Amino acid sequence: MQTHSTLKSVEEGMKVFDRERHEIGKVEYVRFGDDDPDTPEVEAFDLSETDERNDSLLKDIAKAFASDDLPEELRERLLHQGYVRLDADGLFAADRYIVPEQIEPVSADGLMLNVTRDELIKQ
Repeated sequence: MQTHSTLKSVEEGMKVFDRERHEIGKVEYVRFGDDDPDTPEVEAFDLSETDERNDSLLKDIAKAFASDDLPEELRERLLHQGYVRLDADGLFAADRYIVPEQIEPVSADGLMLNVTRDELIKQ
């Protein structure tokens, strides 16, 4: 399993390549997981709290999943592990989510995956 340091080397706009080294899109958004000790500002939170920090975090989460129809269990997994949202190439291509264990070491060429586009979580 890849570490959070892998996500830290990913940048928005980076090209994304599948395991066959075909370009499949670009990084739209990177979200660090709740369990990342290096990002204490992004920790699990109590939804009943209404302070400004949580309101901001709730808005960020809502924005990240705005048009997605993901099951709640999958959303929680993505929030816990962290993810990369892929802006997929092609007119009818659905955007997808990349979890840390699907990422090979990031290179100067872009984000390399150890899976195909079809193995990624669809939006």
